Order: sequence, then structure tokens, then C-alpha cells
Amino acid sequence: MARPPKEREIQVQKPAQSLAHFQTKLGQGEEEDGGLLKPILIGITSLLVLGLIYGAWTAWRTSATEKHEAALSALQMEVEGDGVTPPPAAEVEKRMRERLGRLEALATSAPSTRKAVTLGLLATWRLSLDGQGRAPAKAQDAWGQLRLAQRALALGQLQEARAQLEPLRAKATPGAAWAEAFWSSQLEADRLAGDRPQALKDLAEYKARFKGRGDASALENLLQSI
Repeated sequence: MARPPKEREIQVQKPAQSLAHFQTKLGQGEEEDGGLLKPILIGITSLLVLGLIYGAWTAWRTSATEKHEAALSALQMEVEGDGVTPPPAAEVEKRMRERLGRLEALATSAPSTRKAVTLGLLATWRLSLDGQGRAPAKAQDAWGQLRLAQRALALGQLQEARAQLEPLRAKATPGAAWAEAFWSSQLEADRLAGDRPQALKDLAEYKARFKGRGDASALENLLQSI
């Protein structure tokens, strides 16, 4: 009599994965996630670095501008006095000659936003002292018009100065790199005319347009001398 076949074991579950196999798969998943995170982290780091560089550059530029403004203002006060009691013309000329070298150095090192103003003042001093200030015969842009205006002011030609300044007034806003130079020249024209009421209006208009973004101290010093 034949023996019945041996019972076969039915395997209902797959063999359990080994620990090594599980760790391998886990490592592969982490590598895939890491491959996505790396570009993101690099991008974020780059943005942070760029932000720090821009912030440092802005702070340096602001500091340089403030130092230049302070040095220029101090130099003008040394020459022109405090504006309350103007010194005699002969004394002003003497002071200008003694300090011309300092103004030339300031004009050379001036930040780009203050370059035109400083060069304009230098041209004014040279015209007053020796008649050697230079300006283009015909203005090609706003900067050229300002130089012509500053030359006219140095020569005492009030109407010519105002003719150069008036077309620029509407555009003399914070968005224009030459705006500060315009308002400084405008107050100089008011001082030449001895027109304090107009100077007050011009200073008020400047403050309204710039709303704390500009430095009105130099203009206020000009106003005090009118």
C-alpha cells in the first residue's frame, strides 16, 4: 500500500528583510532627500551672503557720504563763518586760498552722489579767487546745467543762474542723482538775491519731497546766512 505524500508547507509570508537590507534602503532614501535639499540650502545661503554684502556696502556708502558732508560743511563754515556775522570779503578770500587744497582733496574723494556738488563748489572758489573755474559753454544734461548755474552764481549773475535752475525744479526729486546739487544751488541763488522768503519756500519744498531721506542741514546753514 502506497504511502500518502508528505504534507507540503505553504509559505504565506515572504522571508523577513534582513537588517542590512533595511539599512541600505533607508540610506538610499536619505541620499535622495539630501540630493533635493542641497540645492535649496545652497540657494538660501547664497541669498543670505548677498544680503549681507549688500547691507555692508550700503552702510559703507552711507558712512562715506556722511563723512564727506561733515567735512565739506566744516570747511565751508571755516571760510564763511556761522552765517550770523559774515566775515569781511578780504578775510573770506584769505581763508579760501588757505583751504583750497583741502577742497580739491574732497572733490577728488567725493562719493558719486556728492561729486557734482563738491566740484561745483571748487569751481566757485576758483572763479572767486582767480577766475579759473571751468564750465561747459552749453549744457548737455542736468549736471551741465547745474555747473553753468554754479558758475553764474560765482560770477554774481543771478538771472543766468536761475535760467539754468528753473527747468530742473520739477525733476529735482529723490530719484534724480543731481537733486541734492540742485537744491543747494537754489538756496545759493536765494542767498545771492537776499530773498529769505523764497529760501524758506525752497527749503520747505525740499523737505516735502525728500521726507527725511535727504540731509537738510547744509541747506538750513545757507538759510541762516540770508
